[in-house]
Amino acid sequence: MRVWRKLIARDGVIAILGEVASSRSLEAAPVCQNARIPMISPSSTNPDVTKTGDYIFRVCFIDPFQGTVMANFAKDTLKAKRVAIFTDVKSDYSKGLAKFFKERHVANGGSLAAEFDFNGGDTDFKGQLTAIKAANPEAIFVPGYYTDVALICIQAKQLGLAVPIFGGDGWESEKLIEIGRDAVEGQHFSTHYHPDVGSPRSRAFVEAYKKAYQSAPDAMGALGYDSAMILADAIRRAGSAEPARIRDALAATRDFDAVTGRITIDGNRDASKAAVILKVENGRFKYLQTIAP
Repeated sequence: MRVWRKLIARDGVIAILGEVASSRSLEAAPVCQNARIPMISPSSTNPDVTKTGDYIFRVCFIDPFQGTVMANFAKDTLKAKRVAIFTDVKSDYSKGLAKFFKERHVANGGSLAAEFDFNGGDTDFKGQLTAIKAANPEAIFVPGYYTDVALICIQAKQLGLAVPIFGGDGWESEKLIEIGRDAVEGQHFSTHYHPDVGSPRSRAFVEAYKKAYQSAPDAMGALGYDSAMILADAIRRAGSAEPARIRDALAATRDFDAVTGRITIDGNRDASKAAVILKVENGRFKYLQTIAP
């Protein structure tokens, strides 16, 4: 919080890119809103972030859409009707995504085999996983972050809990595979982007990123780039460095050709855009499909 106030009061910034995680964005957004400084989150998917006020934007999809995508994936692809949900109660992101997944899963005719919680940063999940196994689910939805998810998959495998485990964009990191290894093989998650799929702009970005960093970009890298490009475009269209005029230009963004797909900023200052489904296969993230809003 102190950093945000320093950027605004001492450094005189005209806009801020970030935060990344929803919980931190929910803390930072009121600071930017009160100061009337546009804030663009690359990846905070909790819908409450932009509800803070008219200076708060994002370039990612939101959890009501992501929850729907994964509930439909459970029904149509995994063919799972009885699903357990395992939620990080310390994370606004995890709690929100779990809520929206549950609503659509039940609306799809599915049922909940079990609902259990964990605290992000825990290392022992065997108690909850043992109870989940006893509930006999056909799949487990874990809307968490990659380190916790990797450990959960390892311990589920140790317990013989041999059902699909799937989740959202918080899974995406090479650390998921580095930590989880064979325990995460065959599992699925939704996210914002994959470098194998995209427009000419996306392919050019991937080429430049690989040249600079000797690795392919992940969704966070691509979303960060899109945030900067959308801000630069808004400043150009505003013809001004005045925050209020930049805010108006951001709100008017339509069909922007971004690396992660074409982005329109809607009336809630959220990005209307597609999601992708990835599978862990042979120690890599394999693209499966794109799902439009």
